[in-house]
Amino acid sequence: MHIKKISLALAGIALTACGANEHDATEDLNVLPTYLGTISSKSYDGVTDDLLTAGLGATGLAAVAAPSYTDPTNPTAAELRRNAIYANYRAVLDIATNSGYGTLYGPNVDAKGVAGSGQGMIGGTEYIAYSDDGSGNQNVTLMVQIPTGFDINNPCIVTGTSSGSRGIYGAIGSAGEWGLKNNCAVAYADKGSGTGLYTFDDDSVNLQNGVRATRTAAAKNAMFAPALSDADRAAFAAGSPGRIAFKHAHSQQNPEKDWGKFTLQSLEFAFYVLNEKYGVLAKDNKSHIVRLTPKNTVTIASSISNGAGSALLAAEQDTKGLIGGVAATEPQVQPKAATGYTVRQGGVNVTGQGKALFDYSTYAALYQPCIASTAAAPGRCTALAAKGLLTGTDLPSQQADAKARLKAYGWLLDSDILQAAHAGTNILVAVTYANAYGKFSVTDKVCGFSFAPTDATGAPLAFTAAQKASSFATQNGIVGSVVYEDSVGGARAYNFGVSPSSSLADQSLDGFLCLRSLATGVDPVTGGALSATLAAQSARVKAGMVEVAATGNLRGKPAIIVQGRSDTLIPVNFASRSYVGLNASVEGAASKLRYIEVTNANHFDSFTNALPANIVPLHVYLFRALDAMLANLRNSSAALPASQVVRTVPRIDNTSLITVANVPPISATPGANAISVSGATVDVPN
Repeated sequence: MHIKKISLALAGIALTACGANEHDATEDLNVLPTYLGTISSKSYDGVTDDLLTAGLGATGLAAVAAPSYTDPTNPTAAELRRNAIYANYRAVLDIATNSGYGTLYGPNVDAKGVAGSGQGMIGGTEYIAYSDDGSGNQNVTLMVQIPTGFDINNPCIVTGTSSGSRGIYGAIGSAGEWGLKNNCAVAYADKGSGTGLYTFDDDSVNLQNGVRATRTAAAKNAMFAPALSDADRAAFAAGSPGRIAFKHAHSQQNPEKDWGKFTLQSLEFAFYVLNEKYGVLAKDNKSHIVRLTPKNTVTIASSISNGAGSALLAAEQDTKGLIGGVAATEPQVQPKAATGYTVRQGGVNVTGQGKALFDYSTYAALYQPCIASTAAAPGRCTALAAKGLLTGTDLPSQQADAKARLKAYGWLLDSDILQAAHAGTNILVAVTYANAYGKFSVTDKVCGFSFAPTDATGAPLAFTAAQKASSFATQNGIVGSVVYEDSVGGARAYNFGVSPSSSLADQSLDGFLCLRSLATGVDPVTGGALSATLAAQSARVKAGMVEVAATGNLRGKPAIIVQGRSDTLIPVNFASRSYVGLNASVEGAASKLRYIEVTNANHFDSFTNALPANIVPLHVYLFRALDAMLANLRNSSAALPASQVVRTVPRIDNTSLITVANVPPISATPGANAISVSGATVDVPN
């Protein structure tokens, strides 16, 4: 907290005013954190526009078509905000009625889980500012939403750090919705990734509100611009037309190392604006006396995926006591060690515990495209087999071997049905994080990869004016297609790429073998030493991986982690299960961490209605975990649920409606479904 002591007598305020401790002779002045830039704010009435749905309501968010712009090449900031909320809400949730939207979750479902006939719009005030060191090179967007129903006498704050590489509204449909419905302030952060699209052809950037401007005009207000000289920009634009840079990959700052810090800053921002709004004026009639602090306010670090990992990292780094508890789902969290603890399932040690994201994403980027291959395009499987990285003489046997290799590396059998669907996702992850961890410039084209929009043949082309103008709303923070620059015949989107070493339509296998070598430090085909250039790049990537590793020390804070057993992007053996083990090895009996593993749930709820019927929405369990954490923090007699496996019930088919019968509650007495932690051994039942 950024505060300043002032004598109450000098302030002319009684000791009992505004919740002051009657035993203190001084109070705290509310002070703007030094890292915050200009704060903008806007209030929404909850009728024509609102915090949660941008005036679209439950019905508008479910509409198939995104809202239109009056002028697609020059959308207003308000239109971009509306469309960003529309896109981000739908990106993390399945908004199909059969999947539970409107009945189990959605704006019209209240904080108690009761579905209503209204639109679920929530009025209040939204505050936005950059966190920066004054250089304009960081410009991490922070946002606080204070709903009209915020209760100053029963205050709460929940964090909503963005999932994936998303912009500031990335958690609007997850932790944001829960917080607003429970009359909590929500503290958001884009964690230094966000929708920072830079286009070389016109030297343009996103501003904080999403509007495009030239880099020169934006100056320090640009969300992101690559650190290049004017000559280098011009040369790259001329030599690589259509290529773009985006913040997560190309900021050269490895933003993940600061995700915990940015989440904590979002909480400090929330306390600042809350105390400006509700604190009494001091004698100078300018400063406000602090009324809300972590001691009298319930604070929960939350979110999903990368945002959930950020919540855990924030709790580990919380030296000021800002966080009361954690409730997060499917965290992308990377334990600093894979040893010193043991994870077992059904009494048998699991494989692959504690692997790092770049390790397993580069492994998946080799084999998942083979699983997704067809008889008409078997190139990736054929090329892997030719290099001795697959067995089998035909496509079915090669695909079976690919699945077997992924399971041997640590994926569960539960993930088999989703492996093909994740091929493109892990391609994006592998290329993005290679750049981020190694702090490479966009001009480095690591392993021959760049990013650009592409045409039907896979050839790079430039964004249209309308695409650039709407990028704040439509892009998820990883922008464009992965382009393989070294493809035979010229640069092509990776799935069209032909490797020089094989001349096969192998989806750019040579490039992904190169990425794999950066993760392992050896040649993935021969096991031999890397060239000097690749070895140096691998060392840079590995140094970045160390910077983001989690310690497992939650400082005794109560925490609930929820993850789907079928998670194929962030498999349970690599992340949540191992984090529980690491935490046990660090905190021991002092740990207050609970782990809920949900069967038939995966990483992307938006897959629920599109994939086979054995997938249920994990989102329901995020809200249940948050409910349990809020109850515990407000009343310690409300015990946290025991660690357990929740057995969900798949639907008969995709046309069937998911009901509460499909997603049973977290049990107060899990019995045989209990997950036990003994010493540093985590036992998960089959």
